[in-house]
Amino acid sequence: MNLKQLEYFVRVAELGSFSKAALILNIAQPALSRQVRLLETDLHVTLLTRTGRGVVLTEAGKRLFDHSIGILQLVARATEDIEAARDVPTGRIVIGLPPSMGRMLTLPLVENFRRTLPKARLVIVEGLSTHLTEWIATGRVDLGLVLNPEPNPAIEVTPLLDEPLGLVGPAKGGKAGIGGKGAKPATIAFGELIKYPLILPERSHVLRKLLETQAAQAALKLDVGFEVSSVQSILDLVEAGYGYAVLSQTALRASGRPKAFDFRPLTKPALNSMFYLAVSAHKPATPLGRLAFRMLQELVTSIARRDDNHDPISKRDS
Repeated sequence: MNLKQLEYFVRVAELGSFSKAALILNIAQPALSRQVRLLETDLHVTLLTRTGRGVVLTEAGKRLFDHSIGILQLVARATEDIEAARDVPTGRIVIGLPPSMGRMLTLPLVENFRRTLPKARLVIVEGLSTHLTEWIATGRVDLGLVLNPEPNPAIEVTPLLDEPLGLVGPAKGGKAGIGGKGAKPATIAFGELIKYPLILPERSHVLRKLLETQAAQAALKLDVGFEVSSVQSILDLVEAGYGYAVLSQTALRASGRPKAFDFRPLTKPALNSMFYLAVSAHKPATPLGRLAFRMLQELVTSIARRDDNHDPISKRDS
């Protein structure tokens, strides 16, 4: 028995699949299966039972799983203690960002990381919030910025940035403008959304779920003309006159062309998008992880503060 075998076994047990675990661990599936079989041979027991839908733990497997979690956590704490004695944290950390924030955060994050943590290795991945929470829960990502995450016992979240959602249309007059020709309301009631052809993400997206839930509660049916997962593509379609979007001002700023759009905050009720910093609930924090957490927290806060003070969109209707 060795630590690598225990790590492999735990990952397969958590995911319930050799193929998924091989992908997360970046190892060939036959090699992964061989290491688990060696572990079973050493212990003279069967740890996993294959089913049509993956693998499940046997009674012996459940007992070893509990021991393995404790052993791996102790090793992680020992490593953390050693790293804490160093002047500059080292190691590798994977940070996940949603596409709507990645464009604004990647460059300053890399610059800050290189300046303050020169001996550490930074990996940045982008993905939808639903994917990021799954990657954090399974250990593929160490720290992530996620939007309106659903409750998940495998992750811990810290609220970071709260923004109002609004109807987004092309910044031009005439029928394409929000509210019709000559009409520029400072806000727009949620019930008025049914008058606009909308371009929204697919139903699994957290923003789409929020809108659909509110519409169902108000007995309204939204007119969804197109379903597009990419925020940048949604804004391209809005600018071209194919419909309207419901987004936050951060999404407009990240597009690089915020003045190309009109933004009207939703009211009656107001809807907000909340960004959270998320980490694994089962993985002990390392010195590098804590520093990266604070760095990302300060960076997002400083960008939000700067935009509140200087962004012409936020002051257009003040």
